Amino acid sequence: MLSYTLFKFGPYEVCLWNLIFLTIIIFFSILLRRVIHRNLKRLLKNQNIRVEGRKATVLRLMSQSVYILSFYACIYSFGINNHDVSFENFLSYKIIKSDFLTISFAHILGIAVVIFGAKMLVNFVKLYLTRRVKGRIDLDAGSEFVYIQVAKYVIYVISILLCLQILQVDLKLLIGGSAALLVGLGLGLQDVFRDMFSGFVILFEGNLRVGDIVEIYNSGTTEPVIAKLIKINVRTTQIETRNGNVLIVPNSRLTQEYVENWSHGTHLSRFIIDVSIAYGSDTELVKDLLKRAAMGHPIVNKKEPIQVRLKDFGDNGLDLELVFWAEQSWDANIYKSEIRFEIDRLFREHKVVIPFPQRDVRVQP
Repeated sequence: MLSYTLFKFGPYEVCLWNLIFLTIIIFFSILLRRVIHRNLKRLLKNQNIRVEGRKATVLRLMSQSVYILSFYACIYSFGINNHDVSFENFLSYKIIKSDFLTISFAHILGIAVVIFGAKMLVNFVKLYLTRRVKGRIDLDAGSEFVYIQVAKYVIYVISILLCLQILQVDLKLLIGGSAALLVGLGLGLQDVFRDMFSGFVILFEGNLRVGDIVEIYNSGTTEPVIAKLIKINVRTTQIETRNGNVLIVPNSRLTQEYVENWSHGTHLSRFIIDVSIAYGSDTELVKDLLKRAAMGHPIVNKKEPIQVRLKDFGDNGLDLELVFWAEQSWDANIYKSEIRFEIDRLFREHKVVIPFPQRDVRVQP
């Protein structure tokens, strides 16, 4: 009963005995992998070696090598009810065989090795770039992200080409046969390709980087959006607004719309707070109170001049502008609000009236 053939796996027949042995081998391989990982980590810890970065990657590779041996043992476990079982015969078995494409277990194993190698290479590149960027003044986290993203795309493109080469796919024939299809896709996916091209422009130019605070204008149709760049992908960019919402913005919007980058250029920006006072107020006193409110806030730069300008003669009073310089910050609105609270307190203390619209209604009989 246990030797009855249930199904075929490649060139070999599979019975209940095979399933039992496969389960035992997989169970012991998982258990052995954990034991090896724990002992290696304990050994490194006893030697006062910190397990991080490259050492952690090597440790992971050594512990996961158990799975390779277990896979080898699983293949030879089919010898219970099959003759001439060998690893070479298993890999050379053709799963799909046609005039255009032939796929064997060797092809699948080769593709798995390429994908696994690409993933490990990306991890090594991340570690290498992180160490190179760390401590350098001319490079920041945004530059590190750009280098890692570009290296990741290059590695993945090369791995895809290697996978096609393993499958013995003629790239010239593939490109030539798909030319008409690519033209149709290009017409239908113009926005997608435009966003992808914009993504490469953003990554290579470096004008926008992860962590930058930007102000995005929507051609004047809506209020500008102030946000922080979280992640820049090939087609889209993730931004976080002041409300804590995460938005996904097409990259073409960042290259075609007017974008003000607060994190680039000079650290100081000019801020203006509009204030209205009643006609007949002591303007010299008001100027002194406005300057005092600005000088009392720590965010205001004391080396730059603080000005109070008469903007206009309004319908209800004098329109003034308090002009000061401060570092452009994510919390700029909060700082301006704190200065307004201080202005209101000083005005009430010195009996300065802030006007409001008043209308006289006359009823004629």
